[in-house]
Amino acid sequence: MPGGSHNLLLLLLLPLLLLPGGGRSHASNAIRLHEETATAASHCAGTLFPSLCLSTLLSIPNLSSKSLPSIISAAINHTADAVNASHRNCSSIYHRLRNLDSLQRLALSDCLELLDSSLDFLHLAFKDLYHTNSSSCRSELITVLSASITNQFTCLDGFAYVPDRVINIRPSIERFLVHIYRLVSNILALSKKIPPPPPPPPPSKPAVEAFEGYGGMKGGFPAWMTWTDRRLLQATTPGGLTANLVVAKDGSGNFTTVGEAVAAAPNNSATRFVIYIKAGGYFENVEVGKNKINLMFVGDGIGKTVIKASRNVVDGWTTFRSATVAVVGNRFIGRDLTIENSAGASKHQAVALRTGSDLAAFYRCSFVAYQDTLYVHSLRQFYRDCDIYGTIDFIFGNAAVVFQNCNLYARKPDPNQKNIFTAQGREDPNQNTGISIQNCKVSAAADLLPVLSQFKTYLGRPWKKYSRTVYLQSFLDSLIDPAGWLEWNGTFALDTLYYGEYKNSGPGANTTARVQWPGYRVINSSTEANQFTVSNFIEGDQWLGSYDVPFSPGLN
Repeated sequence: MPGGSHNLLLLLLLPLLLLPGGGRSHASNAIRLHEETATAASHCAGTLFPSLCLSTLLSIPNLSSKSLPSIISAAINHTADAVNASHRNCSSIYHRLRNLDSLQRLALSDCLELLDSSLDFLHLAFKDLYHTNSSSCRSELITVLSASITNQFTCLDGFAYVPDRVINIRPSIERFLVHIYRLVSNILALSKKIPPPPPPPPPSKPAVEAFEGYGGMKGGFPAWMTWTDRRLLQATTPGGLTANLVVAKDGSGNFTTVGEAVAAAPNNSATRFVIYIKAGGYFENVEVGKNKINLMFVGDGIGKTVIKASRNVVDGWTTFRSATVAVVGNRFIGRDLTIENSAGASKHQAVALRTGSDLAAFYRCSFVAYQDTLYVHSLRQFYRDCDIYGTIDFIFGNAAVVFQNCNLYARKPDPNQKNIFTAQGREDPNQNTGISIQNCKVSAAADLLPVLSQFKTYLGRPWKKYSRTVYLQSFLDSLIDPAGWLEWNGTFALDTLYYGEYKNSGPGANTTARVQWPGYRVINSSTEANQFTVSNFIEGDQWLGSYDVPFSPGLN
């Protein structure tokens, strides 16, 4: 509320100050209300939804006497109530509408999972608020709030391909989800007003994790394993890591499917749990749930260990649920394997890997599909020395993610299609998310090379309003269209996106004919480019050191 409005309110209250008895009580209440309103207005300045922010904060008792973290905590509790209400609404529709078509039933189940996840994120944010003097807790606070926003829109995305012949139930849930988004958006904006902690002293060189099981094991192996199983696992993986479980198609391991091994892995493991997947083709969909933390997949190498399936939207799956491998458990590591969705270009959205795991890393992996190959859904992720193959929007999502020393290959699409490497999905300007592609090779796959002139290829397009993607010090081959970037729909997001290129090389790196959008820039400052490096964008120097995965913390 502007200062003039505050003064007007005081003038209106002055006559009450002159009244005896009850008049003074009313005046005291009015002055207290004025103070509360002024406090709320001050905090809500700069939020995207100030009216909602005011009404939320004014519902907090004794607002003017509370610290900002305490105010945000109360707002989080208020938002958690809204998430629970939305969950009840979705659950009611799911169980009440018995004749609901299969796609919308699947989309509703996605929503229920995502709402549960959002509730978990709000609980984490609540805890992190009381440790904001720690840089890691402050970073996690912004990260989990950003992911909570992403969840609401992922839920709604599931209804995008409902057939015209059926009634779309999206309007029945949309107002609940949009309300949650606005509440979390305001909390995110308020959280950014908490002063950052002082910078920590330079870290010492981190030790490499031993990868020898987890607490409560016997001799480095799960207590439930037989002596024969333990003898079987005395051998190490090709990477020199001790395996806790072995998957082998020929029956020489503990299990013949990856899913069985994941199910057998401990929940909430305190330390790294390694599943060695021997060479072979594993034709299955694999889900690593939120309780499977600190899990690691190790294969025998790209093209040798292959996990493969073919779910897709044409056959009735949501994009979210189409993934061959879906990882939600935090601190996941994947290395030396291939994950593929073999549905084909004509099946449209068909995800190979979906990752909503915080502090996840993939090393020497290959991800193969056509449209929507790699769904970097949310939270903080890192990819090193990986190969990604696809056609349309084949790296997409709303994580804070860095690709380093990777090969990005555009494949031959269907006729009349274009290739787009990225479609980043940032919905809110305060989210800490985006795609950073550093020191990578951006080129054509073998099947595209003979017909390269028949298809246009672009670095990215804005899937959501605040889409953010940068290419840093990468090699851009001749397949990149001179304009560089492609519109999503008319002028949508062109003035709110952030697309940048910094010191790239190769025949596709010439920026003289690039798009002239307000949100596009050629980055000339190393300070600006440094914002998107491993250290600054995903705080990778604080956690990757224990993963035995190489990384460069800054610019080359």
